[in-house]
Amino acid sequence: MEREVDVVVIGAGPVGENVADRARVGGLDVVLVEHELVGGECSYWACVPSKTLLRSAAALRAAQRVAGSAEAVTGALDVAAVLRRRDYWVSDWSDAGAAEWVASVGIDLVRGHGRLDGPRRVVVEQADGTERRFTARHAVVVSTGSDPAMPPIPGLAEAAPWTSRDATSVKEPLPRRLAIIGGGFVAVEMATAFAGFGTEVTVLARHGLLGDMEEFVGAAAVEGLRGLGATVRLGVEPIRVERTDAGAVEITLDDETVTADEVLVATGRVPRSHAVGLATVGLEPGGWLDVDETMLVRGADGDGDWLYAVGDVNHRVLLTHQGKYQARAAGDVIAARAAGRPVDAGPWGVHAATADHSAVPGVVFGEPEAVSVGLTEAAARRAGHEVRIADVPMQSASGAGILADGYEGRARLVVDAQRDVILGATFVGQDVAELLHAATIAVVGEVPISRLWHAVPAFPTMSEVWLRLLEELGRPEVDA
Repeated sequence: MEREVDVVVIGAGPVGENVADRARVGGLDVVLVEHELVGGECSYWACVPSKTLLRSAAALRAAQRVAGSAEAVTGALDVAAVLRRRDYWVSDWSDAGAAEWVASVGIDLVRGHGRLDGPRRVVVEQADGTERRFTARHAVVVSTGSDPAMPPIPGLAEAAPWTSRDATSVKEPLPRRLAIIGGGFVAVEMATAFAGFGTEVTVLARHGLLGDMEEFVGAAAVEGLRGLGATVRLGVEPIRVERTDAGAVEITLDDETVTADEVLVATGRVPRSHAVGLATVGLEPGGWLDVDETMLVRGADGDGDWLYAVGDVNHRVLLTHQGKYQARAAGDVIAARAAGRPVDAGPWGVHAATADHSAVPGVVFGEPEAVSVGLTEAAARRAGHEVRIADVPMQSASGAGILADGYEGRARLVVDAQRDVILGATFVGQDVAELLHAATIAVVGEVPISRLWHAVPAFPTMSEVWLRLLEELGRPEVDA
């Protein structure tokens, strides 16, 4: 039998949950399909467990940087307690609570593997081998996320490498030696976490670390990891990987061999779209889904606006918070189109994910923390902007020195010299994550520098760095 519903959402991670909920709030009947855990990658294998694994060692280091508390810290990190705390935050990999929420708001959860079977049609293959079929009156949403990329290094796949899931769900005993291939967010955060556990960590990066951020961020990450005892090798590329009979992993470089107990591959992501039935609607299986500003997929067969893609699978921004932002826009626009209401899809419209292009906030919970929003200096210049740059040490804010003895860090603003608004901001240092949203508001709101002089930072807080940045830019002149 085939059931007709308003909306079918394939994938019940945070992004799928959000688009389903917004469509439901808009008055639509929604079916949410999931073949793993409701809550998805972020909740069980990415954002949540990684940050809980990082937090305890970061708190310990913070205590050791303040006279008085430093003398009180007499023990080592309790790794078993860290892992128990991680298990709590991932609900021991049970989605009972998440599934209960889905039911409580009136969304129909269907467990199984969902795939398209032609325009507006979805087939769900259930664990017992049976199928359920749905026809969507208004929309089908693909929210299936992404998987770790596996680089074509000879022997790597056969060596049973770790992916990010293995790292964030690690159990005792931890590996004594961990090699990490890659230099992005996952590589830096997992290197930081395992170095904090006492594991001998070696990072192998083809270029620098955190290359999409300002150049000084990567330099700080290298220094921070080395300060934790990790080995960081830049400008290297493995040419072969082998799992020995003794169980160790040998990674051959041009000039040496690195031996570890496990190797974590952190070299990017690929779309989880190969088994979603894209060919049945005229799209290429296994590719990223091209969408417009309302997350409507371009080029799909069928009449009307019916196929949407949100989150990682559309390749706009591979961050959970940005996927949830897209989901809110998509859920609302699906409901608006279903009801025949006006659609506001222009820049910064309620049905457009405009921030994806120029106002994406990101946090790397490394040692030190690094946060950014908007454009880097290099990206702004490539985009044709005439820019002014303000660079100041984080310790120029009185609150930084109070937060930690010997505090070190750096802050940068990238300013559009023509419009005198902030295009991008970057902060590096202990506990800078909480500075990010103020910068995001300034970028999204295009707040003029002259007005920001009236946003007075409280003394003595870390936010005083904003005043130092404005002083670096210079006080606005009054026209004669």
